[in-house]
Amino acid sequence: MKTPHPDIEFLATPAETALADAAAVLAGVPIETLMAAAGRAVARAIRARFRPAPTLVLAGPGNNGGDGWVAARLLDQAGWPVAVAALAPPRPGTAAAEAAARYRGPILPFTPAEAARAKILVDAVFGAGLTRPLAPEVAAVLAAASGPVVAVDVPSGLCGLTGRALGAVRPAALTVTFWRRKPGHLLLPGRALCGDLVLADIGMPAVGPPPRLWRNGPWLWRLPTPGPESHKYARGHVTILAGPTMPGAARLAAAAARRAGAGLVAIEAPNPTIATLLRGCEPGLLVADGPSDDPRHRVWVVGPGLPATPETLARAQTLVAAGRQVVGDASLFAAASGQPATLAGFAVLTPHAGEFLRVFGDPNADKIAAVRAAAAATGAVVLLKGADTIIAAPDGRAAINDNAPPSLATAGAGDVLAGIIAGFLAQGMPPFEATCAAAWVHGAAAPTGPGVLAEDVLAGIGVAMGQGAEYW
Repeated sequence: MKTPHPDIEFLATPAETALADAAAVLAGVPIETLMAAAGRAVARAIRARFRPAPTLVLAGPGNNGGDGWVAARLLDQAGWPVAVAALAPPRPGTAAAEAAARYRGPILPFTPAEAARAKILVDAVFGAGLTRPLAPEVAAVLAAASGPVVAVDVPSGLCGLTGRALGAVRPAALTVTFWRRKPGHLLLPGRALCGDLVLADIGMPAVGPPPRLWRNGPWLWRLPTPGPESHKYARGHVTILAGPTMPGAARLAAAAARRAGAGLVAIEAPNPTIATLLRGCEPGLLVADGPSDDPRHRVWVVGPGLPATPETLARAQTLVAAGRQVVGDASLFAAASGQPATLAGFAVLTPHAGEFLRVFGDPNADKIAAVRAAAAATGAVVLLKGADTIIAAPDGRAAINDNAPPSLATAGAGDVLAGIIAGFLAQGMPPFEATCAAAWVHGAAAPTGPGVLAEDVLAGIGVAMGQGAEYW
């Protein structure tokens, strides 16, 4: 992988964040310093977003509560009408206890009535590392909020690792987090529960575990750029298998591969009738009457519009055995149902949640771990499609793509994505980078609003690629 860009978006799990905190202390940055910076960031975000109004800070007993005590003190010093309600006092001798001792403002009971009276509620009860549902009395206080909620790190009850709601979670209008985003900030439903997200620099030193998870974007990959001596053969050849009843799926994938920059794109027709039909379509599209063994046909897309039969899977396996890079999609997963080993050696696999379940099992408990396991089992880069698309490589690298608009939830959009991936592979991008780039371009290319078709995404691919290239 190339040298990280300075603005690269690493993500940190709650466990990695705890390790980084411990490493910071060993490097000479005490927890008290980090807590003071975090509380200052929360107070700054509140003052930037809201006008002064009665504000209640709900403080938990740990470091998350300590951030809340600091924010309350700073708001109080600025003349902001603020009070604190503590779930429990911090443990004596901790940084949170010191932060609580320095606060001089009002302290109120931790009750639903007090939460309902506040115009702004600051949720500093529990952070991203919580792994159990909130106690009913805590959930009741948060649920009583009558105004906007500002969450510290994550809304209490949200799992920072998986983005799952561990029981009742009061959505936040604004969430302030520190150092790195957590996976739960990007994965659904966590992303929706966090509201607007502010990532604050709290002076964390450059220590801690090496990153293995990223927010996907142009900082993670670089699109191929044709040079002055480039020609169509240098930009690679993509071949898409067409099915007998749904050849439109192959057409969408082919058009996307062409837009993504592949030098030559062909559709292999299943019979002469389909071949004749396809030859009347886009003038730049090549149509093959039968199987090809040309070694220049290096990248293949197998699945869109094909029947879910053993023959489809066997043809894909033959291509893999011949050393081709195969992007597997759609009906291929029905053909491989319950048999993940049959997909070994593919370059990229692009299931949606139902297809993933059929082959690899339920991913919902921890989607990142499930996709990583599928990638390790098959040796393929695996992309789990969705509004929070996850991409994982066999070596454990993973990325979350969060730029897909709801308009992509339309038939054929997945075929377009498979074609973009193939187009980038044909131009020499490594599979993980090609798949991450394709997911981001796919989202950036999609129009928003009603009436969007998969065909409309094709028109935006060039513009999206230009936006990605501008980053560099």
